[in-house]
Amino acid sequence: MYKKIVGFVFVFLTICFLKCFAIDGIELLSGYFGLWQKDLEETNSTYQGVPLFLDFDFDVRGFLEKIGLKTKGKIDFVLEPFANTILKPNDNIEAGCNFLLKYVFPLSETFQPYIKAGEGISYMSQHTYEQSTQYNFLSQGALGFHFFIKDNIAITAEYRYRHLSNASIKHPNNGINTDFILGGITFFFNDTKS
Repeated sequence: MYKKIVGFVFVFLTICFLKCFAIDGIELLSGYFGLWQKDLEETNSTYQGVPLFLDFDFDVRGFLEKIGLKTKGKIDFVLEPFANTILKPNDNIEAGCNFLLKYVFPLSETFQPYIKAGEGISYMSQHTYEQSTQYNFLSQGALGFHFFIKDNIAITAEYRYRHLSNASIKHPNNGINTDFILGGITFFFNDTKS
């Protein structure tokens, strides 16, 4: 029951949000993720995969300015559905959606670093020793940059740290921490130089 309520709230808030803001850009990111922990090295266990993220970026500066917050950079709400292929310990999948905030620093017209953080929800077909449930929450933070090759097209690179857990809904809930190395392409629809 709890999972259905959380899912409904996320879907409802996302639909309301999407009706209020125009899409600013779309990113397609992929790469590699892995788990490197000392206790897992001793058992030769690991958690690795290939992620696939599709980001929908919504510029929220106008809303923030209405409530008195003004920034030099761009602030986006990022809706990020994903499908990750798990390679180890067994072939499996992760699927879900992340809800992130992203701040882009306007260093130059061609190079724009950013930070990103937020939460997500996921289903993993992999049964793991660390997690008693296959439905989990994802806390994450990222550092990255856009390098523009055209006015509205950028090559994107990102490092992301993610913590997966079920928020103590059921035990064990030891969590799985993973590092992501991502790259891809971003298409912007609005002025990216402001």
